[in-house]
Parts: sequence; structure tokens; C-alpha cells
Amino acid sequence: MSEQSSGSGAGSGGESVFTVIVAAVANLGIALAKAVAGVISGSSAMLSEAAHSVADTVTELMLLVSLKSGERPPDEDHPLGYGGARYVWALLASVATFVGGGVFAVYDGIHTLTHGEDPGDPLISYIVLGVAFLLESYSLRTGLKQARGEADRFGVKLRRYLRHTPDTAVKAVVLEDSAALAGLALAAAGLLGGQLTGSGVWDGVASLCIGVLLVYVAWVLGHANSELLIGRPLPKEMRRSIREELLASEHVEAVLELTTLLQGPREALVAAKVDFRDTSTAAQVEWACEQAERRLRERFPAVRRVYLDPTPGFAQRREEGLNPWP
Repeated sequence: MSEQSSGSGAGSGGESVFTVIVAAVANLGIALAKAVAGVISGSSAMLSEAAHSVADTVTELMLLVSLKSGERPPDEDHPLGYGGARYVWALLASVATFVGGGVFAVYDGIHTLTHGEDPGDPLISYIVLGVAFLLESYSLRTGLKQARGEADRFGVKLRRYLRHTPDTAVKAVVLEDSAALAGLALAAAGLLGGQLTGSGVWDGVASLCIGVLLVYVAWVLGHANSELLIGRPLPKEMRRSIREELLASEHVEAVLELTTLLQGPREALVAAKVDFRDTSTAAQVEWACEQAERRLRERFPAVRRVYLDPTPGFAQRREEGLNPWP
């Protein structure tokens, strides 16, 4: 992503909350309708879709908690803030998708295939699927609108933004709503196959496919959040620009080591070991550090914390086992 990829505008946090709320309300209503339709029609795929929507609703509620948790300011016990809390809750949300949606759908599909099923009247299911498709499409449209706006702001394509964005709430909504639309199509195919053949096998296969789809989505989201919890640096282009910005100071001889860490969608830490010129005074070194921090904050709004460690170049070489006097 571009060098501004972690410095989105102030309003994007509010956009994320709105996007998640829209998805949660839509999925709650859809879950109830699917459950009723599944019981009336006896469709395994519809019951799997109901579990899918319940899991999505729980996921969105956890994402709301994550957004609020991550907004808390730093305090004495957490001097670096609560940005990581966002990814803890988002990781739990992906687990909910896996257990509440994927596992249930796979189990229900296997049960239908092994025990058989008499297809009931699918009319109510078709109506529910149609309404659910409209609601899910609106929710997906809301998520994509925010994602496209962020991608345009950073000058990257939507696909790359979704792959690398640290705003996992928006990523979760887009992926889950896309999976939901695919699941609706699979459920409709299962109903139609059962209606045409009189066999419940089609419904069971559709339920299995829905389960596999949910397991995949849960894995993608879980991997993204675990990567951020472990610690992900800023993009390579941005790290190169930060190094260039530090070297732009007349008192800096070299940047010996640069460490960056994403602490949230709009929060990053920069730490560096810097070799200052031997002729610079202590006051000049202090002023150079202050100027470097100010320039980094202005150029990269996501950079909230900058720690510069004045380190002699020969000391760094000695630590690396090299001749300190090249």
C-alpha cells in the first residue's frame, strides 16, 4: 500500500462503526427469517444459512466491542494504548464464524446426507432468500463504499486494500457479506435441486458447501488478526520513506536500525537507532530528534509514537561482531 496507508482520516473510525451496525442489524433480521423458513420447509441448507447469519450477528457485535475497546486512550497501565484489543475481539469474532456457522453447517450437511431428508414446501424459503439477498446486498454495498473510499484515499486498488488493511472490521464485513451472498445462492441451488429431483441430497450438499465457505472465511479473518496481534510492520514503501525522512536531517549520519509496528488501523510506532554526526552537540542532537518526530507525524498521520536512540556507528558494528573501526 502507499506510504499513507496507515493514516486514514479522522472520520474513518465512525464509518467503520456505521458499517458494522448496518451489517449486524441486517444479519439479525435475516437469521430469524431463515430459521423460521428452515423449520417450516425442513431445509438443511436454510438452517445452515440461519446459523450463518447468527454467527455473522455475533461477529458484528464482537467487532463493535473491538472498535470501542481500541479507541480508549493510553493510561498508566497501558502506556501504548489499547489498539491491540481491537484485534483480540476481531480474532474471537472469526472463531465465532468458524464454530457458530461453519461447523454447524458442515455437521447439518453430513447429517442430511447420511439420514436423508424429505423436502418440504420451498416457497417460504425462496421468499426469505430473496429478502435476505436484498438486505445482504445493501450491507455489502455499505462496506464496499467505505473500503473503496479508503482505497482511493491511499491510491491503491480495492483488492490490495482489503488484503493489507489493518482495519479488520471493514475487512470482516466485506468478506462475511460476500460469503453470505454466495451462501444464499448455494441454499437456493439446494432447494431447487431438491424440488426438481425430490431428493434431499442436493440440500445436504448445499449445506456442506456453505460450511466449507464459512470455514474458509473464518480462517482468512483469523489469520489476518493473528498476524496483527503478533506484530506487523508498516508497509515496505512507508518504511523506506521514514528512513529517508530521518536521513534528511543534517545531523544524522546513518539509520542503523529501524523498527515499525502497527498498533491499530490508524496508529503506528516508529523506533530507530540513529548514528548522529560526531561534531553535533547534545543540543543539536536533541533538536534533530524533535524535528524528525514532528516531520514524521506531519507526513504520516498514523505515526503516533517516535523513539530515536542515538547510537554510535562503531557500537552497532561491534554488536554485529564486525570491526568497529572500518
